[in-house]
Amino acid sequence: MKCPKCQFENPADSSFCSRCGTQILPSEETTISSTKTLKTPMRKLIRGTIFAKRFEVIEELGKGGMGSVYKVFDKKIKDNIALKVLTPVVAADEKTIERFRNELKYARKISHRNVCRMYDLSEEEGIPYIMMEYVPGEDLKSLIRRIGQLPVGKAISITKQVCEGLAEAHKLGVVHRDLKPQNIMVDREGNARIMDFGIARSIKTKGITETGMMIGTPDYMSPEQVEGKEADQRSDIYSLGVILFEMLTGKVPFEGSTPLSVVLKHKTEAPPEAKKFDAQIPDDLSRVILKCMQKDKQNRYQGAEELLSELRETERGITSAKRAFLEKKSKKEKLGTINWKRFILYGGAAVLLILIVVAGYSLFTDRREAIDSIAVLPLKNLSGIPEQEYFADGMTESLISNLTQIGAIRRVISSTSVMQYKGVQKPLPEIARELRVDAIVEGSVMYSGQRVQINIRLIEAKSDRNIWSKSYERDVRDVLSLQSELARAIAREIKIAVTPEEKARLASVRPVNPEAYQLTLRGRSFWIKRTEEDLKKAIEHFEDAIEKDPTYALAHAGMADAYNMLGSYDFIPSREAFPKAKEAALKALDLDETLAEAYTSLAWVKHHFDWDCFGAETDYNWAIGLNASYATAHHWYGILLRDMGRFDEALVEIERARELNPLSVSINTSLASLFYYARQYDWAIEQCKKAIGMDPNFHWVHNVLASAYLQKFSFDEAIAEFIEAVSLSDGNSSYVADLAFAYAVAGNRNEALKILEELFERSKQDYVSQYAIASIYAALGKNDQAFEFLEKAFKERDRSLLLLKTDPRVDDLRTDPRFTALLDRVGLE
Repeated sequence: MKCPKCQFENPADSSFCSRCGTQILPSEETTISSTKTLKTPMRKLIRGTIFAKRFEVIEELGKGGMGSVYKVFDKKIKDNIALKVLTPVVAADEKTIERFRNELKYARKISHRNVCRMYDLSEEEGIPYIMMEYVPGEDLKSLIRRIGQLPVGKAISITKQVCEGLAEAHKLGVVHRDLKPQNIMVDREGNARIMDFGIARSIKTKGITETGMMIGTPDYMSPEQVEGKEADQRSDIYSLGVILFEMLTGKVPFEGSTPLSVVLKHKTEAPPEAKKFDAQIPDDLSRVILKCMQKDKQNRYQGAEELLSELRETERGITSAKRAFLEKKSKKEKLGTINWKRFILYGGAAVLLILIVVAGYSLFTDRREAIDSIAVLPLKNLSGIPEQEYFADGMTESLISNLTQIGAIRRVISSTSVMQYKGVQKPLPEIARELRVDAIVEGSVMYSGQRVQINIRLIEAKSDRNIWSKSYERDVRDVLSLQSELARAIAREIKIAVTPEEKARLASVRPVNPEAYQLTLRGRSFWIKRTEEDLKKAIEHFEDAIEKDPTYALAHAGMADAYNMLGSYDFIPSREAFPKAKEAALKALDLDETLAEAYTSLAWVKHHFDWDCFGAETDYNWAIGLNASYATAHHWYGILLRDMGRFDEALVEIERARELNPLSVSINTSLASLFYYARQYDWAIEQCKKAIGMDPNFHWVHNVLASAYLQKFSFDEAIAEFIEAVSLSDGNSSYVADLAFAYAVAGNRNEALKILEELFERSKQDYVSQYAIASIYAALGKNDQAFEFLEKAFKERDRSLLLLKTDPRVDDLRTDPRFTALLDRVGLE
């Protein structure tokens, strides 16, 4: 069964999605007649349109199992609200609608600052929808995935607010029954709101939902809900205990390979103590969680107010302990009448003693500041064989990849940035300042026969002091386990806590076929160069690696990335490149479902070929959840958000990618392109110049700079930069088309038409983007021909169609009804 939220294909008998936990309604509930379905067709609300003669659609906020949620402007009350438009399946089920109506009578009685208000259930042309309060911010699950463990004070604050909201709801006889971080919104000021009492029911009234049916999300479900028994306010207390555990540790207390295995653990296994995952969690708070999660609901807190009181007491205890510690440190002896001679005599001796102690402490103790950011400089190749540089570079990249899996290390600089220092003679503190890190790892690698020797040194950046060094030697088959061992050793030396889950992930490497490993490293070395010839060489090496070891997931992920780039740079048609990329990414995930690189590759295909922006966003978030330091995931997610017109969110992701990979010319150019599509042309020009300073031979940055100049009517500068982009890319057809577009805009129609004819002739042999052709016709004022080629681009699944929503080149076509229809077909409206 396909999950209605993330579209993951689950086994036919699934009750919950095994990826995101969304409930999948049983087949007997979702079976409806075709006649009934036709009465409630799926309605997608378009931005700027008016729904139900009252609501102006602003944006879609998200999708779930019950329907889509939109932010709208209510013309009647003159304010923004949220609308949940129910899916046809839900809408056609009269029992479900009756249940909503019944529960809404209770839910809308809840009026509290920590609960999202439910307004009404109505219907328009057979489409039922729920009106509710619009709550800005970020859901708690996203917050946890983004920053990991929350500070104790923040976690208590959110839990207290949720308690207050639940207390009000329980007082009115309403139980949430599906409390989870996804249903708690947190704004920038830290205010929390409980969302979606969509499956809430009255305690006092039996309601319509039958007992014996599991309702909830596996990770947060109470034991009585697992058994299908009646849920009351203590079920919400159990779920809130799980949420508090997750906020403090960054993970849920029970995990399993299937939803069923998770819910069985809630029913049968004792919950772990949060303090075991982080010794800094106060004992009292750990005990609060355990009491919330008692199997027998009689042993839990009996209401939200009781839990709230306990949290306040715990918070006071933590504050008092901190205050006592500070007072103890700052306490001074009271002095009476001062005997100055004695003061000078003993005071001088005390000062001398202090100086001696301080000097001794500095000499004989390891005194360093906390380290949570690190850069691994390119490992030196000691073999003396130039052909083995790829092996040393690959070892560098693998060590970086392993370190990024340790969540407590806030920032691990990406390989693209550190490779800029290969062979560069600079003082380490200077490199650390440029990369803004606390520590540097440097070393060397020797590969001879079937043995690998690595020498590693960890240096505190600020003082240039050696913290730790060690030499390792292993069989080449064990090179992956060696890299994991190195990552754990570095974390230990910088006093970073590695969670049990991270330890398990780092330890779960298997011996690798030496030839497959080397071929994959060679493939990656070609992939980085991004030319057509090098990308095809990369594919050859990945294919050879897979032939040597078909179960090596990283080789399949590399194959996916290579085909993605061939399609993205228009080296081959989209229909040829992206299906192969998707096949390779899915194979990599079959072999290793924890591989963030594979989820990122799959998301790129969903975005650029499937035109499934929602699915792509889900996979990017999944990848970031697995590896928050993977710069490419943030980078490509930012591009998706840019294409969707969500510029503020795109800026956050691209800036995070730049923080992780500050010297990447590609990421810096993506920031310039974001400014360009947001119509901030001066910012785009400034950012392009910075990127050119990093690498003047990167063709795309010259293309973006030219585009920004063109929008400012600086025609000479624009044409010069387009010519430079064409030259540096060996005549990339899309850049040639952009040059023709520039000539047309500048009024040189003859030159534009000449290049257009050359492109038609070239298309007989090579791939030429039909979208690029359409843009030239739009600049020439030939709108019918422009739409003709946009239609061809649609049939070819041309990835450039994803630019329709934001691309200034097609502004002259936007008022044509055919343009709006095309936007909708591509999925951008």
